[in-house]
Amino acid sequence: MDPTELKSHHRVTAGKILAHPAGHNIEWHDVASLLSQIGTITEEANHRFTVTVGDETEVFDRPKGDDLDTQQVVDLRRMLRAVGITPETLGS
Repeated sequence: MDPTELKSHHRVTAGKILAHPAGHNIEWHDVASLLSQIGTITEEANHRFTVTVGDETEVFDRPKGDDLDTQQVVDLRRMLRAVGITPETLGS
């Protein structure tokens, strides 16, 4: 995935995921939209989502509120970095 091909709102979401320390205002619907652009996301039973980005597949539970928890951010960072999406490639 070429990070320069990301839509601007997806670049913002990826930047929030990659920021240190982990933010607590990263909304699930923004992340799901990003993931659908860079990989696949499939909703399973009980609000679980199977996400594949590059060679990695993870299962995420939809957050109870709007925002991701810290472990979800960590897992997503790893997935983004594995396909070449980093703060440097985003220009941040």
